[in-house]
Amino acid sequence: MLQQQTTTHFLNTADLPQEEIQALISLALDLKQGKVQKSLAGKTLATLFFNPSVRTRVSFATAMSRLGGQALEISGNNVWSFEYADDVVMDGSTIEHVKEVAPVLSRYCDGLAIRCSELVTKSTESASTGSWAESKQDIVLNSFAKYASVPVINMESNVYHPCQGLGDAVTIKEQLGETKGKKYVHTWAYHPKALPMATTNSQLLAACDLGMDVVLAHPQGWELDPEILEVAQKRVIQSGGSFSISYDQKEALEDADIVCAKSWGALPYYGNWEAEKQARAQLKDWIVDEPKMARTRQGKFMHCLPVRRNVEVTQGVLDGPGSIVIDEAENRMWAQMALLATLLGN
Repeated sequence: MLQQQTTTHFLNTADLPQEEIQALISLALDLKQGKVQKSLAGKTLATLFFNPSVRTRVSFATAMSRLGGQALEISGNNVWSFEYADDVVMDGSTIEHVKEVAPVLSRYCDGLAIRCSELVTKSTESASTGSWAESKQDIVLNSFAKYASVPVINMESNVYHPCQGLGDAVTIKEQLGETKGKKYVHTWAYHPKALPMATTNSQLLAACDLGMDVVLAHPQGWELDPEILEVAQKRVIQSGGSFSISYDQKEALEDADIVCAKSWGALPYYGNWEAEKQARAQLKDWIVDEPKMARTRQGKFMHCLPVRRNVEVTQGVLDGPGSIVIDEAENRMWAQMALLATLLGN
């Protein structure tokens, strides 16, 4: 299981050895089968939501409750005005430094969970015009991790959504059993606005850790961060799988066992969303529909939700027998229960 350290955080699945990922998956499936212990009785998790949330918010609260603990929700990005910069004179709009916030919450609670993703918080039109290099620093998440003395969990940042990745891994294992040698296709899909890359990054890493034959399909110009792709390629080699990239969605879906759709913003346009919008408007044919799914090996369809019906995927696929999006959403809770029991349990 997770290495016991003074403070162990969960910021990215790739920070963990693959055997620990497998142990978390196994524990999640055991918990789902009814092997539940109130291992977190008396424990409190502070959940800080800088972004709106449905599944993440409810699944964490329910997970803590089922384990005998409680989740204390702290929301209100319009009210908070935290400072993260070092050596700053706080005579502006910020009223409290993370150097005080994180240690105080650590005294009150047994763990902190942070959700802060730039493109989730803001509309495309008002999103930051800063560079990807700046957003990639994940200042909010990493600042809390730096100054907290209890475990910090990433509930989605600019770069990663590891709880979604872990939940997806549980779902794929539950559906397929043996995952090695099975084909996983992660495909870009059209969406009317630019979305974060965090979920895709973590979903991709999850499939790589399962030893699958992973195919990343997207239009040219929608490449992911090369450093993250390098990590994915290393992880898939370690697990005995393979990794490839395709610019042809139909070809990529051939003989797939799992098809996971997700839109994300284009790095070359990062911060220049009006230009990105014009480019993506030409790509509405990147939709998962019945003819494309017919090319798979009776493949299962996955999506993290929320999903734009008949935009990212047709309702025929989403409501069809191969859709496992509801199971996927449920398994977020079981995966997080396994994570919480491991991180916060005695």
